[in-house]
Amino acid sequence: MTVLEARDVVSGYGEVEILHGVSIKVEEREIVTIIGPNGAGKSTLLKTVFGLLPCKRGAIFLDGENVTGQPPQALVRRGMCYVPQSDNVFPTLTVQENLEMGAFIRRDNYRAKIEEVLALFPDVIERRHTRAGKLSGGQRQMLALGRALMLEPRLLLLDEPSASLAPNMVQLVFAKIQDINRSGVSIVMVEQNARESLKLSHRGYVLAMGQNRLEGSGESLLESEEVGRLYLGD
Repeated sequence: MTVLEARDVVSGYGEVEILHGVSIKVEEREIVTIIGPNGAGKSTLLKTVFGLLPCKRGAIFLDGENVTGQPPQALVRRGMCYVPQSDNVFPTLTVQENLEMGAFIRRDNYRAKIEEVLALFPDVIERRHTRAGKLSGGQRQMLALGRALMLEPRLLLLDEPSASLAPNMVQLVFAKIQDINRSGVSIVMVEQNARESLKLSHRGYVLAMGQNRLEGSGESLLESEEVGRLYLGD
């Protein structure tokens, strides 16, 4: 079943067009990674899918229903969550308070969900009463993932989850992303760490100059001479 489909999306900032007809699909329980050079439009695509930027042409479908132009709060209620690259936690709030903020639209008792989320991130659980601003970069990233999970999404959009992290934390964050995916959550991930992200991806897309350049399984893109030469440093 197709969870997300973007068809021929044109988007950008004001009069500046960044995406020139980009298309992607995400099937149920897939990890799909989007790679490409800086300025290719990767983050712009995620922001457009999540309703943070207008889709000027083309269409976006969630579970087969056209959601083009719907605001983020409506998409969150439909099961889509977005974790930006930066400013993705409330630094003056504690870990627990951040998770409580993540449950802002829930009307049930979400306390059990907080414990479930904390159990997924043992590096954070012992710091539940610590302000998020005092966490390491990797811990903040895991907290941002945990906060998104508070709404039990079906689809997660992740923008550069490994950015600026130490190598050991990169591996840990990627391992947690795989755990989240195995629980049934579909994931779209924009990543500069192309090699490591493609290793755990079911499929991938390469964007260049705001357009689709290549598409294939994570394994096939890793084996591609063009991808290796241009994006993996081979």
